[in-house]
Amino acid sequence: MNGLLLPGAAALGYLLGSIPFGLLLTKAAGLGDVRAIGSGNIGATNVLRTGRKDIAAATLVLDALKATAAALIFARFSADAAVIAGFFAFLGHIFPVWLKFKGGKGVATYIGFLLGVVWPAAFAFAAIWLTTAKLSRYSSLSALVASAASPLVLLAMGQKAAAVAAALMTGILWVKHRENIARLRAGTEGRIGQKS
Repeated sequence: MNGLLLPGAAALGYLLGSIPFGLLLTKAAGLGDVRAIGSGNIGATNVLRTGRKDIAAATLVLDALKATAAALIFARFSADAAVIAGFFAFLGHIFPVWLKFKGGKGVATYIGFLLGVVWPAAFAFAAIWLTTAKLSRYSSLSALVASAASPLVLLAMGQKAAAVAAALMTGILWVKHRENIARLRAGTEGRIGQKS
């Protein structure tokens, strides 16, 4: 049983993470395929481009909670299993097998991972995001800064396994935001509240 725990956590975490809530909710609401608009992403930011704030909010919450749920299911067995389950939920969100491995950018699921594994770190992420957003008015920059800080926050809390997973997640999240990074460097990234 113990030998199957971590592989089981990885498998279930991935399957939970790969549920494309943004796509499912927009289709259920009669809004069509969210991949056909805006950035083509299935995450909450692109769902918001449909004009339905309620659907975008639901996408944000559900994308976060799938990683939280994965971690909490396995937390009863071991902290390492919780970290593995949450980490693979993050991978499932970004690389869902059902959508030819083309998923979201992972910010909500990253927060969900933190919430399920070391919940105070999720509040630290949110505080850093909000502070950066207030100062810069860039949503993407706020996510990049908060994700970069999260492994350090976890290390400071003595959570080494979670810090390693978060560092890997941060690297993936930054790669997924490479177009945003290019626009930030060029000064063409849209600011929060800016009309397109």
